[in-house]
Amino acid sequence: MATTAKSGAKIAAKSSSVSISTPSKTGKMEDSEFHKFFVDELKDIYWAEKHLVKALPKMVKAATNPELANAFQKHTEETNTHIGTLERVFQLLDEKVQAKKCDAMEGLLKEADSIIADTDAGTQIRDAGLILAAQKVEHYEIATYGTLVVFAGNMGHTKVAELLQFTLDNEKATDVALTQVAEGFINQQAAAE
Repeated sequence: MATTAKSGAKIAAKSSSVSISTPSKTGKMEDSEFHKFFVDELKDIYWAEKHLVKALPKMVKAATNPELANAFQKHTEETNTHIGTLERVFQLLDEKVQAKKCDAMEGLLKEADSIIADTDAGTQIRDAGLILAAQKVEHYEIATYGTLVVFAGNMGHTKVAELLQFTLDNEKATDVALTQVAEGFINQQAAAE
């Protein structure tokens, strides 16, 4: 089938009325629909990270457990790094650094606000809820960065893929850390309240 496709491409390329445009894996893809979609998704996660970094200090303040508050503080610092990484990615792609509203992150952050509003301060129930909200955010970010790494690789953007992979690894580590805090004692104490 590959031979047939190559033969068909040669015939079509010889025809003056037919033009074939297939961006190569290593060539520039700035005009391809896939590249545009990729950049659009980068704008989406950029918005998400910018808004998450504003929401995390509220979660630090709302957390009862010092270990959880420290985890949120650390994630605030990491999120600032992720923002810088995304800005570098835009530069490498020769694209304007721009955010596009991320409805998913907006919803997740509203849910975190609701958990804070609907639980009593100083309780492990609130902390368990905060971990739940934070892990929902992490899972969204893991799904997004995982896909973006693959997209970048498919287009031959090796350095971009490496930068996004570093962020993906960081998000996975944060998710594991939150699970350890939850399973260590917060969930058990919340169940006893």
